[in-house]
Amino acid sequence: MNIRKQKTEKNKTSRNSKQTEKNKPGHSKRMKKDLMVHAILDIFEKTPKSVYNYKQICKLIRVDAQVQKLQVLKILYALAEDDILVELDRGRFRYNSLGTIATGTFKRRSNGKNAFLPDDGGEAIRIAERNSRHAMDGDRVRVQLFARRKGVEQEAEVLEILESKDRTYVGTLQINHDYAFLVTEDKTLANDNFIPKGNVKGAKNGEKAIVRIIEWPENAKNPIGEIIDVLGTSGDNDTEMHAILAEFGLPYRYPEKVEQAADKIREDISPEEMAEREDFRQITTFTIDPKDAKDFDDALSLRPTVRGNWEVGVHIADVTHYVRPDDMIDKEAIERATSVYLVDRTIQMLPERLSNKLCSIRQDEEKLCYSVIFELNAQAEILASRIVRTVIRSNRRFTYEEAQNIIETGEGDFSDEVLKLNELAKILRDIRFKDGAIDFDRYEVKFEIDEKGKPLSVYFKESKEANHLIEEFMLLANKTVAETIGKKPTGKSKKTFVYRIHELPDPDKMQNFAEFIGKFGYKLKTTGSKNEITKSINSILNKAKGKPEQNLIETLAVRSMQKAIYSTHNIGHYGLAFPFYTHFTSPIRRYPDMMVHRLLERYTKGGKSVNQEEYEELCDHCSAMEQLAANAERASIKYKQVEFMSDKIGLIYDGVISGVTEWGLYVELNDNKCEGLVPMRDLDDDFYEFDEKNFCLIGKRHRHIYRLGDPITVKIAHANLQRKQLDFVLAE
Repeated sequence: MNIRKQKTEKNKTSRNSKQTEKNKPGHSKRMKKDLMVHAILDIFEKTPKSVYNYKQICKLIRVDAQVQKLQVLKILYALAEDDILVELDRGRFRYNSLGTIATGTFKRRSNGKNAFLPDDGGEAIRIAERNSRHAMDGDRVRVQLFARRKGVEQEAEVLEILESKDRTYVGTLQINHDYAFLVTEDKTLANDNFIPKGNVKGAKNGEKAIVRIIEWPENAKNPIGEIIDVLGTSGDNDTEMHAILAEFGLPYRYPEKVEQAADKIREDISPEEMAEREDFRQITTFTIDPKDAKDFDDALSLRPTVRGNWEVGVHIADVTHYVRPDDMIDKEAIERATSVYLVDRTIQMLPERLSNKLCSIRQDEEKLCYSVIFELNAQAEILASRIVRTVIRSNRRFTYEEAQNIIETGEGDFSDEVLKLNELAKILRDIRFKDGAIDFDRYEVKFEIDEKGKPLSVYFKESKEANHLIEEFMLLANKTVAETIGKKPTGKSKKTFVYRIHELPDPDKMQNFAEFIGKFGYKLKTTGSKNEITKSINSILNKAKGKPEQNLIETLAVRSMQKAIYSTHNIGHYGLAFPFYTHFTSPIRRYPDMMVHRLLERYTKGGKSVNQEEYEELCDHCSAMEQLAANAERASIKYKQVEFMSDKIGLIYDGVISGVTEWGLYVELNDNKCEGLVPMRDLDDDFYEFDEKNFCLIGKRHRHIYRLGDPITVKIAHANLQRKQLDFVLAE
């Protein structure tokens, strides 16, 4: 079928009104093929950014017969073959609005599989290295699209680099007499950086460094760079941790001038400031944090009320009292947006004097707080709440382990208060799950390390009741603050605010998840009300606990969810089942919380709404930095896992297949949760094909299957610290 010809003729053909009405969808048992093509094209041309599957198209053009539904499906694939439609993923189509010239983003890959991502979305288009004009990863480019040949992946050529960002790379220096190369494992660059003699700046061979790309001449094989910082000797713990931060464009030292500005902030609290705040210094108050924490940004207080209820205070460090908008410290905090937690260190968003001293709610010190005060009855029902500025004095600094011991034994400092708060928190938690919250409660991989940063052992941190106690009251405070601003009073306009939002899961991912876990005997409800679906997810997560497939199912459940982000456009938080939610409780380590503190103060004093576009940009920046910080944290864990296993070459471990790809099997070891790769080249007993939908490799001759979640025994073959990669081979 030459559909491109039909599309042209569509605009030339005139039909008389009687014939059109006779063949209009819904007025005939069978729609003729040419009219079906025209009807389908009409839908895509009128909504060029919408995505449809064949069932949706059938409904829109009123096709009911099964034979014609199959014909619609054939037409959609024919339109995609003729490049009129784009198949975004299996069975989902969108109009191809690209012309022969297009603009978008260039994605460079070290394996040579460079790609162009069009501005208006759609599938990636391949760009061969010879046609890249040395564009760098993330550059905005204008490209020429080549004619698409049947059965061949479409390609393009970069015509112009419209916008190029400052590019830096981290790697190891190889220095010769007159020049040097930076050898990098960066996945966006296949070519080492050439560094002329004048740009070496006294660096030594084998040291790790950060190099900025100066230029990449058209006929040169390698980009030319200059050293902007030497990190130190490869293998040194500080060097490697700083290198991980630099790889993700994150800061690894604090600017001296900003620290000096923090040193000038007054430590004492004036009588005038005290007089403007509610005084909680005589009320039992304590913090519960990890044993290695230094920045305590939340505390809880408890006392009985005259009405026989309980007053619970959620006290949050009043960071914005010390950090003023647009001052030097604030600008640095905006840039960083979040603290970064690597395996062995915290890279603070704020200078240490603020994060670990002035703002940190340390035991037996008077601290300024922004607090949410609740009156709760014995059933944890909120009878009243208020948001006020306070001054507090923490009576006790608990670790989670100490608080957990009180919960389990009933003995210890302030045991009555800890036990009552835990009792209320358990009720709040039960209510939250009944309302449709999802029960993701996964472990964290932690390391015992020596003074040089070498990992000595691996352990798993699991959430217990003490963790849940803090979590529930922080969630309650965040929710209450969001509702205070977000719920628009009758007759008043809505004010711009910063929300923490979480979208509904992608239906296709949920369907794939349901199909996969069905192989383990689990049935997931993917249709019905939101509450019914979340209850079904929670039921599966609970049933999987303690079983071999638990981690696999939890991992896939998380992957099927969207990522939570910051936005001024509130759509609620799906995972928590809250219509209004924000981040208010961690201003020492998250900039959005500082934004919320300032907006809350502004609006409670009757201030006008802030500029939404400006705050949405800040939200986007904070969401992006949060993701970078999470990536850096994972990279540091991966590095320490490889370092921990580097002296265990040849040993055999039991594990589970944690990932299946076209290049091999990822295996997570049962004993320590370290993950490594069994490369496809080592699966030499057969020729294996990758079945993406079913997460498995299938042998063509012997039909042996390696499936996600299968138990497997492997031998440690190699530990590459530079690539942060463990290589396994199958045990005999």
